[in-house]
Amino acid sequence: MKTQHLHYLPETPSQTAGPYVHIGLIPHQAGFDIFEKNFSNSVVSDGTKGERIRVEGRVIDGAGTPVRDVLVEIWQANAAGRYNHPLDRQEDKAADPTFRGWGRTGGDFQTGIYTFETIKPGAVAGRAGRGVMAPHINFWIVARGINIGLNTRMYFSDETDANARDPVLRMIEHEDRRSTLIGQRSARDGATVYTFDIYLQGERETVFFDV
Repeated sequence: MKTQHLHYLPETPSQTAGPYVHIGLIPHQAGFDIFEKNFSNSVVSDGTKGERIRVEGRVIDGAGTPVRDVLVEIWQANAAGRYNHPLDRQEDKAADPTFRGWGRTGGDFQTGIYTFETIKPGAVAGRAGRGVMAPHINFWIVARGINIGLNTRMYFSDETDANARDPVLRMIEHEDRRSTLIGQRSARDGATVYTFDIYLQGERETVFFDV
């Protein structure tokens, strides 16, 4: 009977998303038409209920430069505060089958600005009976140089009272850190716009969550 010698290989270096993230995940933005159905930055359809809003911003590196090859995904509750997912069992809140609740886009190659067309979400129930969470949008960011996708949230500047009660925001001790999660509301060309810049490093670094 022969014995088998096992040779253990060292761990390979971790990899980032690489410079081709657009081609693999949002090819239409890179000029390639390879998917039958492209994911887009529009989360709504004609029948979606709620206040239509635009969310836009830049992802900025530690040197203060916009990251132009970034990929950004969002997911959120509908206007009633319910997610379009079978695990959301908030029976007291109406589902909206016209609202996907999830979107994907990339930063503009020239300006680095990302944009989403969506609706303002409602408040949602917190986990494990932790109270009600203020309206917010969940973000996932990946780009060249980022080993693990970054998770954060955008809350709304015009939801001051709800933000003050939010169990997640209240876990962040310092007000200046909390403010990195607030999208600023403005009006532009008849549209409601929330601006949310995400800072990867530096004094204004955005709060990221270990999800």
